[in-house]
Amino acid sequence: METQEMINEINRLKKEKNVVILAHNYVTLDVQDIADFVGDSLQLSIEASKVKADIILFCGVRFMAETAKILSPQTKVLLPVEDAGCPMADMITGEQLRQFKNNHPNALVMCYVNSTAEVKAESDICCTSSNAVKIIETLPRDQKILFVPDQNLGTYAAHQTKRHIIVWDGYCPVHHIKMTKQDVLDMKKQYPKHKLLVHPECPTEIIKYAHVVASTKGMADYAKEHDNLIIGTEVGLFEQIKRDNPDKSILPLASKAICVNMKKIHLKDVLTSLQTEQYEITLSEELRKAAKKSIDAMLKLS
Repeated sequence: METQEMINEINRLKKEKNVVILAHNYVTLDVQDIADFVGDSLQLSIEASKVKADIILFCGVRFMAETAKILSPQTKVLLPVEDAGCPMADMITGEQLRQFKNNHPNALVMCYVNSTAEVKAESDICCTSSNAVKIIETLPRDQKILFVPDQNLGTYAAHQTKRHIIVWDGYCPVHHIKMTKQDVLDMKKQYPKHKLLVHPECPTEIIKYAHVVASTKGMADYAKEHDNLIIGTEVGLFEQIKRDNPDKSILPLASKAICVNMKKIHLKDVLTSLQTEQYEITLSEELRKAAKKSIDAMLKLS
């Protein structure tokens, strides 16, 4: 089937089956283009909580689709590619978190939204890269905090808030490995007048060189008003920003910063998902309600 034929059939099935398609900034541009809403984790969480549809088709990775199901239990949630997962989310289990809590009694557990439903259920409050600092600032200054699973976002938040935060040893391979300090030094040398924008999932040795540290939405918003930028996150966002600002000098920090899981979803997968309704996300009601508490705590403060 030709691309336009697929798009036409996707749009027809969306209408026929009352489907809302949500897509993350890191998926390919052609998939973003057929989505009803494109955004970062916080935006997509909020949209999922407001959906009035029979089906949510989530073009992202599994933890995102789980979050949509947690927030919209009455809606069928589909993940177009069954094995589109998140290595960071897989770096901690519910059992590991329970042991972490036992080792640090009286600590509050904050989990990054990039985590499984099981981990969210064991946490007190959820956060995203765009609201982690804000949420921590609302907590008592003497509150000990356990932050899971991303060591880099947790460390960044600790530096920004001057709080006592114990971080789990997880990370995003795209930000932690596929972008390096040498990439930063090379780009700064080659483009000295460009501003560096980086995601807080990056290590401190990269963040310290940044002009702006922001979520994907924050970077996209900044790019609307500024020129001469280097984008330090997964290349999908760079491609989106460059497309939306074709006359500006916008460059990727590292062209190798690709999330293979986000790139697994193609138009043919979206079409097949709409046709077959396969790979439905299911959660027990007990787990869903437990996980929802931490997300509700986040949304209340967001």
